[in-house]
Amino acid sequence: MTVVCNLLRGMMPRGKGNLFDHVFGMLEDYTTTLEQETLYRLKVKFQVDERTKELATEKKKADVLLSRMLPRQVAERLKLGQAVEPESFDSVTVFFSDIVKFTQLAMKSTPFEVVNLLNDLYSRFDTLIEEHNVYKVESIGDGYLCVSGLPDRNGTQHVKEIADLSLGFMDCVKQFKIPHLSREKIELRIGINSGACVAGVVGLSMPRYCLFGDTVNTASRMESNGKPSHIHMSSAAHNLLIQKDKSMKEINLPREKENQHDNNLTVPLYRQFRQDALSNL
Repeated sequence: MTVVCNLLRGMMPRGKGNLFDHVFGMLEDYTTTLEQETLYRLKVKFQVDERTKELATEKKKADVLLSRMLPRQVAERLKLGQAVEPESFDSVTVFFSDIVKFTQLAMKSTPFEVVNLLNDLYSRFDTLIEEHNVYKVESIGDGYLCVSGLPDRNGTQHVKEIADLSLGFMDCVKQFKIPHLSREKIELRIGINSGACVAGVVGLSMPRYCLFGDTVNTASRMESNGKPSHIHMSSAAHNLLIQKDKSMKEINLPREKENQHDNNLTVPLYRQFRQDALSNL
């Protein structure tokens, strides 16, 4: 009994008051402390939730940016740390274009005006690409490279996708005006070729999805040896387009010239078609 009394005396505050007031005071202090801890935890949880939302938003932005630099399938593998092996595609259509007399236009413009010109024009091209089953590989200077049939295979639909896209580009430049050179007009040279191709990721720092093979080289030559404001397609692309659309057989495509340097092509290499020739596709 003496021990209990001593314990109770120890709990009693020095001064006036009784045991019950002291106990209630302790309970109030505990309640206040508990409320403060609860508010602190809620504040921390709110901050964590906000940071989590910000992280998810930034991750989404990074994923969108990565998907614009690399195909979705390739980007997903790289994010998982998996190796991306080169892949062979049996049938694709490759598209090359460049701006005619771009060097002369650049000489009449400041560097900032050149950048704004290309950004405005290629932003419109990018919008057109989104309307077709076409993958933009890259744009270097005034050169523009895209392909259909990879990384998503689409049978032989790729040749028609590229043909339609080419006509869309031609329509786009007809309406395009250079703000600082009102008297100048943009003209394109476009080259198209169909065939097999190998695609893969090259490099570790700023990896790029690149195309390799004779199909790509021939498409590039189609463009570089073409005429301004014309779409030039190889016999391989032309024949595939005829197979895709039987009505194309009735269209008379003028022959340009025989290729004397490529043994793989014994028929006329360069063919051209204008917008009215493919308006029924």
